[in-house]
Amino acid sequence: MKTIFPKKEYHVPKWFVIDANEKTLGRLATEASKLLRGKETTFFTPGVDQGNFVVILNADKIKVSGKKELQKLYYRNSQRPGGLKIESFQKLKDRIPSRILERAIWGMLPKGVLGREYYRRLYIYSNSEIKYKKTKDGNSKTINLASANEHNWIEVNLENK
Repeated sequence: MKTIFPKKEYHVPKWFVIDANEKTLGRLATEASKLLRGKETTFFTPGVDQGNFVVILNADKIKVSGKKELQKLYYRNSQRPGGLKIESFQKLKDRIPSRILERAIWGMLPKGVLGREYYRRLYIYSNSEIKYKKTKDGNSKTINLASANEHNWIEVNLENK
């Protein structure tokens, strides 16, 4: 039997919506990275872009286990002398809640051209509503989790996995 090598033009990306309310950080990031890469397909090939779009809502309500909320540290560096900044999970969650999920998911994606392409398909929002500034008719539009089915988005339920 000949090996099937899927072509990019045969794959139609899907949109998945995940509600992060009271979900554990690592488990949510793992599922999101799998969906971004397209690992749920039967013909997954690591070198071919078969990824999907992932929208994560309620990023400010994510949780971690144990004392990680106080002990987990995030580092960033401006590459200038004395430019190392250290921030705890709680402070970063108060300041930019979506950054925590972005960093966790980015660490699970491949580092290269495909990884950057997958990362561009990730949308993280701090609350349960998505606000678009411009639409085709020029008006602003708000989409909430309840109306995800109207937009052909697939809601992901993490309790069953």
